[in-house]
Amino acid sequence: MEFTNPFDNPQGQFYILQNHQRQFSLWPAECALPAGWRVICEPQAQNDCNAWLTANWQTLTPAHHAR
Repeated sequence: MEFTNPFDNPQGQFYILQNHQRQFSLWPAECALPAGWRVICEPQAQNDCNAWLTANWQTLTPAHHAR
């Protein structure tokens, strides 16, 4: 099966990105990196990225809302 949206491809390679609010995002390796985000982990399988996020991202609350 071919995926037209690279975010939906379970066999794709993904970066883990972080923004200035300490939020994370999976980003397809084949797409240009968005402004304002930095690479935390080099491209890897989606399952590996999800495991990293589960172990390292404790809250969805942006840093500017944390007290």
